[in-house]
Amino acid sequence: MKITLLSDTTKSKLNIREIALRGTIMAVILTVPSIIAFLVSWVILDNLMTAAIVGGVVHFIAMGFALKISKKILVKK
Repeated sequence: MKITLLSDTTKSKLNIREIALRGTIMAVILTVPSIIAFLVSWVILDNLMTAAIVGGVVHFIAMGFALKISKKILVKK
């Protein structure tokens, strides 16, 4: 009896270079919007705590989009 979990033999596997490249792209998609939102709100509002909250909210929104994007980017066809 052979059990295979979370593996599909019809799809080819990604190599280390492709995983690193796609992971870097996902990291940029996730962090750049939150850093920009933090800096812009800090400059405009001149309040560090409010800027941190705005940056955190934008970060969680970006995580939602990154989840959807990762399902498309990380699958090799």
